[in-house]
Amino acid sequence: MKKTAPAAVLALALLGGTAFSADLPSRGMLPALPALPMADTFTWSGFYAGLNAGGAWNSNAAANLLSTPVFVAPGVGEEPWAAGSSMASARTLATQGAGFIGGGQIGYNWRVNESFVLGMEADIQGVAGSADSGTNTSLLPAPTAGLNFLTVSSASKGLDYLGTVRGRVGYLLTPTLLAYATGGFAYGGVTAKTGFFQTVPNDQPPSYEFLAANNSSFSNTRAGWTVGGGVEWLFCPNWSVKLEYLYYDLGNANYSVGITTDRNFGDILLVSNTRASTRFDGNVARVGVNYHFDWASASAIAQDF
Repeated sequence: MKKTAPAAVLALALLGGTAFSADLPSRGMLPALPALPMADTFTWSGFYAGLNAGGAWNSNAAANLLSTPVFVAPGVGEEPWAAGSSMASARTLATQGAGFIGGGQIGYNWRVNESFVLGMEADIQGVAGSADSGTNTSLLPAPTAGLNFLTVSSASKGLDYLGTVRGRVGYLLTPTLLAYATGGFAYGGVTAKTGFFQTVPNDQPPSYEFLAANNSSFSNTRAGWTVGGGVEWLFCPNWSVKLEYLYYDLGNANYSVGITTDRNFGDILLVSNTRASTRFDGNVARVGVNYHFDWASASAIAQDF
């Protein structure tokens, strides 16, 4: 009796295990789980969209002022005064500025082979705090002994928004890390403001009275070009983060600032015109996040269910 009890228990356990395994569905009856896309098989091809943020700063900070005589009364001998007034007005002002830039981008990639990715990208972003001003004051001798030209000038310029349409050529350092060069068309809203004042403070009538006090502004949408590069990391099949640098050049702007005149008993003896010129070019460094619309992989996963 003592030997038959363990044998009976063992037999019951075997019978119970067999019945339990019979109740389980067979392996062939279970639905196949969809294969998850792997990073090393992701093609990079397709549409993407995302956001970016960073900083922008001027490359050329100079605002140049140049004055030219446009009228000198004949036979009065005002030529030295016209030349002296123009020379006293000529100067270069520094308008270095930097600001925050942020916006969004859309694009499309083509994976050419295992190593190269080609693409197109368009973006637009606003710029905050990029305007900066420079001022200059001078007291220079006038042609008449004891008299001086007092000239005060100020200038500022800024970038309101910046957009680009660029091509991209990338090389895959790893299946998920893309290094790329980029370049193409750039456009942006630019503004510039200049103030100008000139007089002869120690002059008394009925001699010479030079006076100019003007404020001028320039605002326009400029077109140009851009070039740069960056790296983009695909940290999961549909999301990537990038670090990018761009140099942009939107060209030169020239605009009138003010008129300098010399009056003697109400008669205008000379007139000089002061103009400003500046270049709108600069640098952008930013980070961005992109979502990749991998519709082909999504369709393959849906078909597996």
